Amino acid sequence: MKHRIVEELHGVAMFVAAIWAVFLLDLVVPGTFNRFGLASREVGGLVGIVTMPFLHDGWGHLLGNSVPLIILLSLLAGSRANSYGIVAMIVVLGGALLWMFGRGGTLHVGVSGLIYGLITFLIVAGFREGRIGAILVAVFVGFMYGWTLITGMIPLTAGTNVSWDGHLMGAVAGAIVARIAVKPDAGSTNGSLADLSGL
Repeated sequence: MKHRIVEELHGVAMFVAAIWAVFLLDLVVPGTFNRFGLASREVGGLVGIVTMPFLHDGWGHLLGNSVPLIILLSLLAGSRANSYGIVAMIVVLGGALLWMFGRGGTLHVGVSGLIYGLITFLIVAGFREGRIGAILVAVFVGFMYGWTLITGMIPLTAGTNVSWDGHLMGAVAGAIVARIAVKPDAGSTNGSLADLSGL
């Protein structure tokens, strides 16, 4: 399947717009959507694996996530990856890990798990793939978000009201997806990413 950057950038815009639409609707009828967040090891919390990225607890939370999400998704769209497949894999795997191993008694909301997953994916994939362009993206992402990546996964630096375990599981998921999906470049001009078009 041919990689169409323009189409994938359109998908980025639609995804971010959907997140904002859900937030604005929740303002009209408070509490309508956020109750569908992820609750670890609770059967009812399983739905949060796919709904969590669309839910945010306030303007600061939403705005703080929107800018890095747009930047990272745009970088992903400009890569050789099937952006839709990569995002889906990170969301599902990161959410599943959080549901299994996250803190109990906490309702996790927000797209930051995906953001952390994209950070690790782009870094690991860039160096694993080995192309100059991919490595430059990995270095850029590491420079821009490396400190955030580290501090956001540690309870003492992230803060007790922050889903540091969601960040951690998202980051783990991104690294795993990069390891599975990206093959080291052997000089081929056909691309080095596994075909995820069937996802």
